[in-house]
Amino acid sequence: MDKRVGQWAGANNVETVYTPIGFSWSNRIEAQSTALREFTLNDTGHAGHREQGSMIRRYIARRNRNTDKSRLRRIVERADAA
Repeated sequence: MDKRVGQWAGANNVETVYTPIGFSWSNRIEAQSTALREFTLNDTGHAGHREQGSMIRRYIARRNRNTDKSRLRRIVERADAA
């Protein structure tokens, strides 16, 4: 087993947590990635990775500025409940 991840985690105050397969509903970031897919990836035809990366960066910046938007809240809450 490669020890570099554990060494990096210890040096950077990061705790690794392993979750069972099929247990994604317990992962708190899952709801955020659901919203990201909804707003930036679904029904799009990006010309390449650069354009897709730009869309994701713009979404994250907008998301951080607009945490009180009702549509975003509904998507995150729906994903949390799933």
